[in-house]
Amino acid sequence: MLDHISIQCADLEASSAFYDAVLGTIGGRRVLDFGNSIGYGIEFPCFWLGPLETGEGFRESHIAFTAPTREAVVAFRDAAVLAGAESLHEPRVWPEYHPGYFGAFVRDPDGNNIEAVHHTWETTS
Repeated sequence: MLDHISIQCADLEASSAFYDAVLGTIGGRRVLDFGNSIGYGIEFPCFWLGPLETGEGFRESHIAFTAPTREAVVAFRDAAVLAGAESLHEPRVWPEYHPGYFGAFVRDPDGNNIEAVHHTWETTS
């Protein structure tokens, strides 16, 4: 349903360094770089960073990235902390969301709540 999402950053250089470090742990990479806007994705850009140009003040966003494995969730969180992020929630199962929801939450350089999540869905035959 979503094609892409974009966030405005107070310090584009700091934010791009953060996302360069963490998105590789879940298979993402910098796909396009126009200098004042940077697109991340796997093949095509679906997550964009740009400079803070509109609005007044900060509005926290929550963005969850899909991780291919639980180990990738842990690697994402570890890379984020090494990049200077605050760890909001350690990697764990969140049964209140669903029994196979494994996620970790960090705060990016602009204060956004950024999550890596791996879903294990039980199927019935």
